[in-house]
Amino acid sequence: MKKFIVALIFGVFGLSLAGCNTTRGVGQDIQAAGESIEDFAEETREDLND
Repeated sequence: MKKFIVALIFGVFGLSLAGCNTTRGVGQDIQAAGESIEDFAEETREDLND
């Protein structure tokens, strides 16, 4: 029974780490999309000012 509890604890810990990496990855994707939008807006502003 003790081995089962230890395995369960490690399993939950491993899943929480995997979830954390997934959330971090989504955040990075959103940040990259925002940067692309900023770049596009800057290019458009420069085109309009020319």
